[in-house]
Amino acid sequence: MKEKIIESKVIIALILVTVILAMTVIGARIGIEKNNKTYDIVLDYAEIEKMAEQKYSVKEWLSEFKKIGITKVGLQEENIMTLMEDSDLPVTGEVMGNVMENAKWREELPETFLRMVESKGGFDRFDVLVTAGNRTATDFLYDGITNRIDRDRYVAYVSDDGATGYFWLDGTSDTTLYSEKYKYMNSTNGGFIERIDIVGSKIMYISLGLLEEKVDLIQDLGMEIVPRTLAYNGWNGEKYANAVLDEYEKYDIDPEYIIVGGEAVIGYDDGIDFAKDYIIDNDVTIGLIENTTQLQNIMQYGVSEVAVASDFDTVRVFSVWNYIQYRYQYYGYEGSKEIENTLFRAVTERNVRVIYFKPFLELKDLHTYVTDMEEYELMFDNLEKRLEKHGFTFGSASVMANYSVNKFVQMGIAIGAALGAVLILRSLFPMGKMSTLIVSVLAVLTVPAAYFVMPNTAILITSFTSAVVFACLAVIFFTECSCSAADSLGMNASVFKIILGGLITLAGSVLIALIGGMMTAAPISSTSFMLEIDIFRGVKLSQLLPLAFFLVLFVAYYGFVDEKKREHYLEWYDIRELLNLEIRVWMILCVGVIGLVGAYYIMRTGHDSSIEVSSVEMLFRNKLEEVLVARPRTKEVLFAFPAVMVMFYCAVRRLKLFTLIFGLAGTIGMTSVINTFMHIRTPLYLGFARTGYSLLGGAFLGVVAVLILEVLYQIYVRFFGRYV
Repeated sequence: MKEKIIESKVIIALILVTVILAMTVIGARIGIEKNNKTYDIVLDYAEIEKMAEQKYSVKEWLSEFKKIGITKVGLQEENIMTLMEDSDLPVTGEVMGNVMENAKWREELPETFLRMVESKGGFDRFDVLVTAGNRTATDFLYDGITNRIDRDRYVAYVSDDGATGYFWLDGTSDTTLYSEKYKYMNSTNGGFIERIDIVGSKIMYISLGLLEEKVDLIQDLGMEIVPRTLAYNGWNGEKYANAVLDEYEKYDIDPEYIIVGGEAVIGYDDGIDFAKDYIIDNDVTIGLIENTTQLQNIMQYGVSEVAVASDFDTVRVFSVWNYIQYRYQYYGYEGSKEIENTLFRAVTERNVRVIYFKPFLELKDLHTYVTDMEEYELMFDNLEKRLEKHGFTFGSASVMANYSVNKFVQMGIAIGAALGAVLILRSLFPMGKMSTLIVSVLAVLTVPAAYFVMPNTAILITSFTSAVVFACLAVIFFTECSCSAADSLGMNASVFKIILGGLITLAGSVLIALIGGMMTAAPISSTSFMLEIDIFRGVKLSQLLPLAFFLVLFVAYYGFVDEKKREHYLEWYDIRELLNLEIRVWMILCVGVIGLVGAYYIMRTGHDSSIEVSSVEMLFRNKLEEVLVARPRTKEVLFAFPAVMVMFYCAVRRLKLFTLIFGLAGTIGMTSVINTFMHIRTPLYLGFARTGYSLLGGAFLGVVAVLILEVLYQIYVRFFGRYV
């Protein structure tokens, strides 16, 4: 091992220089994260309104939440659907395809209104017909439609007494909403005919304005309105945007945040300038709603462009989706503990700074709200105390400073990854000084070429390559240490010497993986990545490649069947032995088991995992989150890190098959450390703490595992003789 290090000292020195470059970025990012420590809470008015149908009034509920410090309320502008379903106004809206099923539909409409529609091309099944049954409803719809929608796309008819209104909105096939395809079945359960029904229209969700009584209710309580406007492409020009802002001005609404709804920022049909100018001129912060899978954001049209133009005056918003609302008394907790845990993780781990809060729903009755205010007070109090331990305070949401990683620093890190790849080649093949020099120069030259030809993609490739390369370097380290120890210590070495060597090997390999995490994170530590406007992809592939590499490395160091002819290098002889191998049933079984474990490992990775974590494991994780700065990764502390020490033990004791198996498990630990830092939205201090806890716990369990194996090994030797 010493010889290889000496031969590669120049390459290693150059890599260390690039690591220093990466650390300058890491230091800057830590400073940014330290200054981004204030979170806010916004209540959803619509959900409070529904809860008030069960107990108390909307005013009483808002007053109760204000008492515990929540002063902002998200109020969605009304649309045809909300007027029908959630208001007392007599409004009916329907897609014409459904209206036309009534043979006498024309007789129910005023002749004048019919003529007005015919003059604009007449009715078709994609249009929307809206009827208002009193003056208040008629006035609201008339103002909303005429002020926001282009004249050639609607007809508005009001009766002479103003008490009834009829409105036609010109729909198209792409504004229409359809049901999923379904079948009519005959009496023998055979399919008769497939159907797709018209069930609505996007037009019915276009925001038409705020209801005055709702605005007055919120403002009279001294609470702030965070307006929610739903804008849809094709119906979202400057006329629409101007009407929205006129509504804000009418009610003296000066929003601190704008949380975009629908398909786009306001005015997007005519470009982003309208939204951009309003947001910049009025110092409004854009809210990016995190996706339901807790990955990325719901990026409506124009949001990313406006975010960039506003110098990233942007915060991530966690909406309490309905599946989160149902987590009351979840996992056996008595109250809302699991919802509290979810909000805690959103703020601490995912750069969320605004919680868009909706009340709890009963787990066993999905339509019943929890109306015990003490439950809400207790949860928010506990949440605030837990977040204070991480330096967070409750108030107006802090905005992350705009930071962009220097292009030359990114290129320097890429050079470090390229040189690391040269070390990987040297670990597999005998390379002289000249061949090493040529390969190194070629590897380095690919970097400026890549950044010139495809600069944005090159950044992602830099992070991906760093993740794979440094995981492989960590694997080389613990494999080399294990193999060298087998030669230097001898198979009868004291178990305590083996434990000491295993601990050093584990610590060294984790350190290399940790450096890899920094090299992976640094190139993509720009604000756009930390806010998940831009996304790093390739996480699962970066975890699979080192596993494949370990198998090749194992053959290079240990041979396939017979002993190695030339130590620590991959030879043609090794490949020939593999190709000529006589496959046995036990080998197929081993490969199958390893494949299943690998598949399970990959499926368990990430928020969109198809494998659900058990309740027992979740309770254990939650407890660790409460008592530690960060929860160690389960696979590292219980499985992968102890496996590195067990591999070291098996290598010394000449247990070749087990060396292979536990080496694969240890490789998972190296990729896991780097994977921790691929989650760019997660503050770095959590990654360092998580890895530190995993190392301590894994080392302890590794010692225990080695001692148990030593007892079993000695028993076997006593009764059956040597294992090998």
